[in-house]
Amino acid sequence: MMTVDLRSDTVTKPTPAMLEAMWNAKIGDDVFGEDESINELEAKAAAMFGMEAGLFCPSGTMTNQIAIKSFTQPLDELIADQTAHVYRYEGGGIAFNSAVSTRLLNGERGILTTEMIEPEINAENIHYPNTSLVVLENTVNKGGGKCYTLEQIAPIAALCKQRGLKLHLDGARIFNALVHTGDNAADYGKYFDGISVCLSKGLGTPVGSVLLADAGTIKYARRLRKVLGGGMRQAGFLAAAGIYALDHHVERLKIDHSHAHILADELRKCPWVSNIVDVETNIVLFDTPEPADVIVNRLAEKGVKCNSTDANRVRFVTHLDVHAKQIEYTVKVLSGLL
Repeated sequence: MMTVDLRSDTVTKPTPAMLEAMWNAKIGDDVFGEDESINELEAKAAAMFGMEAGLFCPSGTMTNQIAIKSFTQPLDELIADQTAHVYRYEGGGIAFNSAVSTRLLNGERGILTTEMIEPEINAENIHYPNTSLVVLENTVNKGGGKCYTLEQIAPIAALCKQRGLKLHLDGARIFNALVHTGDNAADYGKYFDGISVCLSKGLGTPVGSVLLADAGTIKYARRLRKVLGGGMRQAGFLAAAGIYALDHHVERLKIDHSHAHILADELRKCPWVSNIVDVETNIVLFDTPEPADVIVNRLAEKGVKCNSTDANRVRFVTHLDVHAKQIEYTVKVLSGLL
């Protein structure tokens, strides 16, 4: 029996070529600013997205939380979609780290618009928290990999600038979005005050995200990283994996997207599936009349690992370590599950 791990794109392991790049990394003490590989990764990612500077961190949660802390003050409020990772899956960090409240909106599969955001910006009034930040997520995890385009982002950025708000991007799967939309990464710097770029999902590195912003923000963010325990020493081995991934693993995301569409096409034929969320990138969400955990367990018995995201919703995520033969096997499992 074949094993196929579709639980998340975080389960990937470094390729042999990535391991070789890690082995050959030039390292130093990053807290002293002396790790050559980390410095190279931070500069490379910043240039790629049209930003001034970068900060390498152990996780996307840390980059997001540092960004929120950098762009807000206690008693402020941020605006995000109700499915946002920064709200749902970062351990209550918004409140704990920044003493900031959250105004949650109901976007279309997590996608917000100016029409949704503008009425929720608080007026100057001692009864209200000060609205200071908008957070977008691209792609939207709970939205089944739904993408923002730059055309959708531009008016939100203009509104934020007009109203004096900062705009941060949780770019957990930003490269999946770029491959899907064809947008230019360098154009993102025109719109966002902060961008969190995750390297350990679609790009397949073992650890790490990079926070991108202007040089002043990154200087402060570096202090926050230290306070949060993220001051890594000879972490250039990890940064080398990120450099390799940026150079070699972006365009191949198209393969993951293609695999997701193949799985979705098969699911449409399955009588035990009641609904499939339209697939854009590498996440497949589908509903079933039976409890989702029942389906997850049945698939696990056949060697296909996946997760439930709600009582009747199952998620597949394709990635670097899921190959064509494994997709073929999964299709056969799905077709014969009942």
